[in-house]
Amino acid sequence: MDFSTHTLRPARRSDGEDLARLIDIAGEGIPSWLWAQSVEGDQTPLDVGTARARREQGGFSYKNAIVSEREGHVLGMVLSYPITSADESAAADLPAPIAPFVALEAKSVGTWYVNALAVRAGARGFGIGATLMAHAEKQARDAGFETVSIQVYGQNDGAVRLYRRLGYDVAAQSPVLNHPCQPYYTGDVLLLLKSVVPKTQS
Repeated sequence: MDFSTHTLRPARRSDGEDLARLIDIAGEGIPSWLWAQSVEGDQTPLDVGTARARREQGGFSYKNAIVSEREGHVLGMVLSYPITSADESAAADLPAPIAPFVALEAKSVGTWYVNALAVRAGARGFGIGATLMAHAEKQARDAGFETVSIQVYGQNDGAVRLYRRLGYDVAAQSPVLNHPCQPYYTGDVLLLLKSVVPKTQS
């Protein structure tokens, strides 16, 4: 199926399960690993993630997400918001796999932060990811931010290529720590930045 025709819209609370599945893709399995530690009774990790996506507040809230949709099906999403403050020392008390990301957030203060970008496997290759990133950059400009930040595993060659092609440059990096779900046992988490200030025309 050709997914080149799709529309963007703000996520709804009812998109919670789609958002949870997509952020787990973006997080290379770490989200579901974290959710598994909070299950109660008959809950599944996805149930926990869905509930968190449906929250009204917090970084991982449907209110911070934009989705790509075709014929009523969510194809991808970008989750982004401003970082106005961060505590780098907090990383020491967090589970090892997410500590590098929190440490790099401290270097992202004052930017519009793309927490997650993900497209379903069958819908990739149609420019959906680039379109979602362009929308996040517009949100940043509209909110008065000059820089967009995003983090990615250095070994995720496809994602790194996409962000570099879109104009993002590596600004900092932090060593990977004990990833429980994917073979990212070495290497770094990269912080990439891009200026979204419109170029003045001469």
